[in-house]
Amino acid sequence: MNFVFVNYDYSPHISSPREWVSRIKAHTGSLECLGKENTVVRVEQINYSGDVSHNGVRYFFADYGKNNTTFPWKLNRFIEDLNADIVIVQGLQYPLQVMQLRLRLNKKTKIIVQHYAESPASGIKKYFQRMADKHIDAYLFGSRATGINWVNQGNLSTTDKIYEVMEVSSTFYPVEKTLARKTTGVIGHQVFLWVGTLTQHKDPITVVKAFLKFAALEPWARLYMIYRNDALLPRIKELLDAAEIKNVVTLVGEVLDDELLYWYNSADFIISGSRYDESGVVVCEAMSCGCIPIVTDIPAFSRLTDEGKCGLSYLAGNDAALFSTLMRTMGLNIQEKQQKSLDYFSSKLSFEAIARQIHEVAVSL
Repeated sequence: MNFVFVNYDYSPHISSPREWVSRIKAHTGSLECLGKENTVVRVEQINYSGDVSHNGVRYFFADYGKNNTTFPWKLNRFIEDLNADIVIVQGLQYPLQVMQLRLRLNKKTKIIVQHYAESPASGIKKYFQRMADKHIDAYLFGSRATGINWVNQGNLSTTDKIYEVMEVSSTFYPVEKTLARKTTGVIGHQVFLWVGTLTQHKDPITVVKAFLKFAALEPWARLYMIYRNDALLPRIKELLDAAEIKNVVTLVGEVLDDELLYWYNSADFIISGSRYDESGVVVCEAMSCGCIPIVTDIPAFSRLTDEGKCGLSYLAGNDAALFSTLMRTMGLNIQEKQQKSLDYFSSKLSFEAIARQIHEVAVSL
């Protein structure tokens, strides 16, 4: 089959194809796997015009300018000329562009739209999403429950078009724990890792409160926190200063993306406090290294943990519920649960799995 992936976003600050391909590496692996038995093209709009081939995928780059993004007739004409069997549009935020694309494509060409963590639109954009829905053959959501919410909100017409397929996967892999900890300096009998922004919707406050209670009973447990945005850092420091037990939470701060390989492999558990998360990239990355997920009971995480079979969940925003969940870790067979995480990642969340799922959806249309 001939697949064409389209990104209607315009990124004029990027002028290097190599930089762009590296930038989207969490997406490219599934394209490369899909390209082993199919023709795969990805079309991008950056400050460069030309094409390159990389690991079996052909990337076309175009610079039509910012003024051509709402009515992208040049881009859509180019896509038309590629004679795709399947066109996959990245994101649900381009309904007007999709309707224009449908007018140009062969009637046999199927259009699939992949969810990219957007929330259902309101106002005129919601109206356009409902109109575009008539011309879209399938939607890919990280979790079916998220897609159902779009239907319940009235932005999409039916659940029949919704398929569960992750938008991204992980480029990380298991590393021997002793080696990883030599690199990171991590210590502890039970090591928990938190990665995210110190913002309200990621809810690090609930995580820290619950962990301090847990560490008072399990003093060899350690929590390491990697973060970029530090909006709630003063509040977290207040909690740590007021705690009776010290030095059980380490505020690591920001680390390079490549260094996360060693941090994930240094930990036993990945912990999240997210009240809302559409893709669960951090959890997915951690699971690819064998971390056991401890996550909130939101739809994205339910799918990521196979309904809890390879992880633990708790009520979002409830530190008492998280404390109770942390206590359950003391009786876990860690190695067995870690292997379940690795196995589930491989079968459902890896690049190979995503490529297989995309192909299955395409064949079914």
